Amino acid sequence: MSADDPGTAERRRRFAEEARAERPDLALLCLLLGAEAAPPSSGDADPHGIDAAQIELDRLAGLLPYGARDARAWASALAELLGERCGFAGSSQDYQRLDSSVLQQVLRRRRGLPILLSVVWIEVARRAGAPVYGLALPGHYVVGFGDPAERVLADPFAGGAPLSGEDADLMVTGMTGEPPAATPVPARPLETVLRILNNVRAWATARPERTDVALWALELSLLLPSHPARLRYERAQLLVQRGEFLRGAAEMDEYAEIVDGIEPTAAEAIRHRAQAARALLN
Repeated sequence: MSADDPGTAERRRRFAEEARAERPDLALLCLLLGAEAAPPSSGDADPHGIDAAQIELDRLAGLLPYGARDARAWASALAELLGERCGFAGSSQDYQRLDSSVLQQVLRRRRGLPILLSVVWIEVARRAGAPVYGLALPGHYVVGFGDPAERVLADPFAGGAPLSGEDADLMVTGMTGEPPAATPVPARPLETVLRILNNVRAWATARPERTDVALWALELSLLLPSHPARLRYERAQLLVQRGEFLRGAAEMDEYAEIVDGIEPTAAEAIRHRAQAARALLN
């Protein structure tokens, strides 16, 4: 879908506005992201399933037992509901599907990447009043309950299997080769959204025919108030790859201006690439 489409432009305006809110709504940001991934249902008042997904999260939260409980009891209640009764979990095949990064589809299929399954857990638990947070470990994403120092953790990808702090440390060591320097801190909503968009970009990069997906993932990333500056250059390169030589070259020149004061040699190299992109029109 083109960013010039009125519906797309309005959703991206909402995405940018929510990303800059004092307390960004993680579910809404993920659902607006998911709306980019599939064509809308025609003649539907909720063509991208955003309202329906919010209703489903509310419904699931209503199935949790009422009443205050400690962190371990909350983790157990979520595992029993979402993991056992509802069957939310993941497998290696889910890494091959774009749907696994789309919250609407994860709610429908009850399958997804660790981070999207964790979003389901976080949003259901939050609606029920649980003290819940996401934990972005290297190469994996899990959820925690209560005081982060207590490290009451669960792995939604494994159906909600409990994780000890030592288990989490071993995950970090396995991915990085070194033990964690400190106890990981809860992930903020925008960090989670950017990580989801990075996953989408990685999926698209492995499929050169899906530059459309890579482009919208980059464009949403650039709407976040804090994002790596290099994403602007990546977008320019992608535009050139898609045959939009003049737009890509113009964005390379703009990025070179930003880089010039820090790395003038790199800026000059980027300007040469912009000239080469324009030459492709000849």
